[in-house]
Amino acid sequence: MECAAGHGCRRTRGHRLLSTAVVMVNRLTNKEKIGEILGLVCLVFGSGLAMAGEVSVFVTDADGQPVPNVVVFIDQSGAAMDLQHRPDAAVMDQRDVSFVPHILVVQKGSTVEFPNSDVVAHHVYSFSRPNNFVLPLYKGTSPDPVTMTHDGVVTLGCNIHDGMLGYIVVVETNVFGKTDSAGVASLRVDDSASDYGINIWSPRIRDSKESLVQNVSVIPVDGVSFNLQKSLRPAHIDQSGAVAWDDY
Repeated sequence: MECAAGHGCRRTRGHRLLSTAVVMVNRLTNKEKIGEILGLVCLVFGSGLAMAGEVSVFVTDADGQPVPNVVVFIDQSGAAMDLQHRPDAAVMDQRDVSFVPHILVVQKGSTVEFPNSDVVAHHVYSFSRPNNFVLPLYKGTSPDPVTMTHDGVVTLGCNIHDGMLGYIVVVETNVFGKTDSAGVASLRVDDSASDYGINIWSPRIRDSKESLVQNVSVIPVDGVSFNLQKSLRPAHIDQSGAVAWDDY
C-alpha cells in the first residue's frame, strides 16, 4: 500500500499512525506544507530503515480456551535478520527428574547447555536427526554445549529415567517465543518485511501441519489467531505415568 502522500513508498504500521496524525494536523496547518513533510518522511521510510512493530498471536483449542506453552515463530521475507540478538547459549536444565523448560526455542546455529541441577545423574540423548547427540551419564559438571546446526524439532530423553521428555525447537528466524497462560505470544517484527510466515507448534497439537501456518503480506493490527479444531493431547506429567513417552 502506498503512503498517504502518494509517493509510492510501502505503507507500514508507522505510516498508518503518521497518517492519522496528519489528518489532525491538516485541520490546523497549510496542506502544501503537510505534503512536503510527508514526502520527506516517505524518503526516510523507503530508504531501507527497518521499522519494528509488535504482533500478538493468539492460540485457542477446540473449545475456545487459551493454549499456553505453544511455540510461535515468524519468518520475515525481505527483512534483514539481526543475528546480534542470538544468545551465547541457551539452557536446558534438569531438575526434579524433568527437563526445564519442557520446550525450549532457539535460533539455528545457537548452542545449548545441559546443566544437571538434580541430585541424581542423567544420560541425555536425542535421536532426532540431524541434530542427534548423546551426553553420557553425568552429574554436577556440565558437558560441552551442543550446537543446533539444523532447524527442526529435537526430542530429548534420558537413558536412566524413561519418563523424562523435553523438546528443543530450532528455527531459522530470530523472531520466536511461546504463548503465555492466556494463549498469547507478543513478538517484535520488522515492518520492512514483504511477507510474514507465522508458525505455531506444540507436541500437544493434533491439527494438520498446514493449518499451523499463516502467510500474510501485512500484519493485522488486531493480531493473528489460530483456532485449533482437534482436541489436544494431554500434558506430559512424569509423576502421573498417565501419558507414555511414546505418545509424543
